[in-house]
Amino acid sequence: MRARTRPRTVLAALALAVSLTLTAPAAQADTEATTRLTGTLADGATWIADVPGDWNGTLLVYSHGFGPTVAQNAPSAAVRTELLAQGYALAGSSYDPNGSWWALESAERDQFATIDAVTARIGEPRRVLGVGQSMGGLVNAQLARDGAGRIDGALGLCGLVAGATDLDNYQLDAEYTIARLLLPEGQEQPELVRFDTAAEAAATADRLTAAVTAAQATPEGRARIALAAAFLNLPAWAPGETAPAPTDWAEQQEQQYAWFAQGILGFVEFGRYQVEQSVGGNNSWNRGVDYARLLAGSRHAPQVHALYRAAGLDLRADLAKLTAGATITADPAAVRTAQRTSSAGQGLAVPLLNVHTVADNLVPVEQERRFGDRVRAAGDGALLRQAYVERVGHCTFTTAETVAALHALEHRVETGRWDGVASPAALQQAATGLGLDGAAYVPYRPAPLTVGR
Repeated sequence: MRARTRPRTVLAALALAVSLTLTAPAAQADTEATTRLTGTLADGATWIADVPGDWNGTLLVYSHGFGPTVAQNAPSAAVRTELLAQGYALAGSSYDPNGSWWALESAERDQFATIDAVTARIGEPRRVLGVGQSMGGLVNAQLARDGAGRIDGALGLCGLVAGATDLDNYQLDAEYTIARLLLPEGQEQPELVRFDTAAEAAATADRLTAAVTAAQATPEGRARIALAAAFLNLPAWAPGETAPAPTDWAEQQEQQYAWFAQGILGFVEFGRYQVEQSVGGNNSWNRGVDYARLLAGSRHAPQVHALYRAAGLDLRADLAKLTAGATITADPAAVRTAQRTSSAGQGLAVPLLNVHTVADNLVPVEQERRFGDRVRAAGDGALLRQAYVERVGHCTFTTAETVAALHALEHRVETGRWDGVASPAALQQAATGLGLDGAAYVPYRPAPLTVGR
């Protein structure tokens, strides 16, 4: 037995937010051999667990993404079915349902408490592994940081691992660029932070989206949209499209615009409102940001320069205008709360394998670079592996890709060595060998995250 220490429009924004969660609560037992367990934690969070009759002794605790605080125990119905068939027990909590959807104040605590509650019902697992997706990938990274004696390893999927303050800061840089450069001169600027209601956030999203839509009609507007997209770390590859050529600047911009047209700003503003509710104020700022320096560090800088030249616009003048007008300050207490509840990368206690798509519109793959740098700076780089899937969209993994990554993590936990099992070639071979739904693991190194802090 392992020793364990116990310790929108509003509608549009809502729809996008729910899409980030990706899964509904798991269905009841797939077969009579699977037992469904449920319970409630001290803070009102609920938990669920599914235990197959031929349990293999491994308990997976799943951290769900941003959305309604409803207990989930797998990233998708297909993954849940496959994992149960392989003998894994699956558990997960809702997080505290009494506050914000950005439930980072309670999520880590509730996930550890769920492990204890499930263990009390089914007995001591041979192994406990964390799995987390999207916002839950951040929760999962916290479990990997703090879980010595409580979990043995962790698998992160499309994780928001740069944390809440980096997220809100680079999103603010993009929102501010749209408001400052695309709204008509003399028009009152929208509120970008400190939303009192979800309706206020939706109104800002509507104004910014309308400005982007109008700007797309002119070369000048398209150049400025590309500048905002660079600050948003927005991929230049949209769903249903072929990835543009490396120097096809116009097509790259068209595909970035597609993300805006699909309503990404509704999600951004609704998410900001939820984060602010969780951390008690505005945890982002742009006062002191040098926007010329910020652009220089973006992988999209060549595209922006080319489109500005083609439009006959003065890029230096626009960047100077942005820098001169940057006056938004953060609420210090909110920044401190976000650092305490909504950050990761300060170190790892157990092995962690993170997997990300290369063109993620909601959690840019560049977040992995930021997180990896932090983990290595903490001296725990040997515990971390990061792998990448050549696909567009947020959390668009196949079942085979997810299960193969889990098996690679198990190898590391069992042997104490990675032995190359998390390399692109090994993961691709393992995933395709499952005979499920295909795989697209590729060698990839993310660019640095473009963020003004």
